[in-house]
Amino acid sequence: MRHPFRVREIAAQSGLSEATVDRALHGRSGVRASTARQVERAVADLQRQADQLRLGGRTWVLDVVVQAPLRFSVEVRAALEAELPGLRPAVVRARFHLLDGADPAPVAAALLKAASTGSDGVVLKAPQHPDVVAAVGGLAEADVPVVTLVTDLLGSPRTAYVGLDNRGAGRTAAHLVDQWLGPPCTTAAPAVLVVRGSGADLGEDERAAGFAEVLGPRRVLEVRDDATRARAVVDDLRVTLADDECGVGAVYAVYAGAGGVTAVLDALARHGHEPRVVVVHDLAAEHLALLRSGRVSAVLHHELRTHLRRAARVLLQSRGGLPGPVRSWAAPVQVVTRFNVPLR
Repeated sequence: MRHPFRVREIAAQSGLSEATVDRALHGRSGVRASTARQVERAVADLQRQADQLRLGGRTWVLDVVVQAPLRFSVEVRAALEAELPGLRPAVVRARFHLLDGADPAPVAAALLKAASTGSDGVVLKAPQHPDVVAAVGGLAEADVPVVTLVTDLLGSPRTAYVGLDNRGAGRTAAHLVDQWLGPPCTTAAPAVLVVRGSGADLGEDERAAGFAEVLGPRRVLEVRDDATRARAVVDDLRVTLADDECGVGAVYAVYAGAGGVTAVLDALARHGHEPRVVVVHDLAAEHLALLRSGRVSAVLHHELRTHLRRAARVLLQSRGGLPGPVRSWAAPVQVVTRFNVPLR
């Protein structure tokens, strides 16, 4: 494996020992395939970031632990790497731990590993779970600051939260649905379908709570999507709509799992439901295409690059690397229709 990096740099990036990295680089026996892949990923991370950063002086190592569908995790990686040059004069290197599924164990393991491998701070997007809270507590005891991203973590000694004002976003979604649907004509009016994730996520809970606070007297149906099973939401919809004769007038996708919003809309169409209003989160490529085609009414957008830049600055501020106060930041949501799509 040809590369310009020292064994020590790769060891720091991968969280492995220098001896293990040396064996993996030279193809010696006794190295597991998963360890070799870990070294390869570390070298790839260094190669991407070397183009952006002028390595030298004090280098800050930040760990990014994200449990989410792959499409979101990839956006997080790209957003942070795009923002790293803007953190100068601080020189920052990022180690990414991108996890799928809903099992909190890999998240807790990644956090514990960060505490033992020289991390200067952690950006964390994870489910609300006692094991994750305990792992963040372990980082606090090791004097490693943690900034929660997009969804907060109640009961944890995290340093700050950076991301969307989730309750405000839910309220905004309910306002749009009410305005665009108009007052329900009868008690048998079409329902509002809310799509939730299958795991425990405080951000989702806050969005759903805000939505319920503002939504008018409408019938609400709820289905659960899954990050690992593309048919999860389709199967749940079939059961939910089996005895429903009034149809679905609006969809609020708090979360979209492996099948995405397209799977939800296609499943509704197969059941004969064509919602008049569809509100989703995040200006991902899929949602942008649905928005332009008219299948989605509005996207509740928040600028991920801004969140990652603020998260990195908070971590550096908490370690004295940059000046300024350490504080949380919850951004108001931006309503995007096909007429005001921001330049990417």
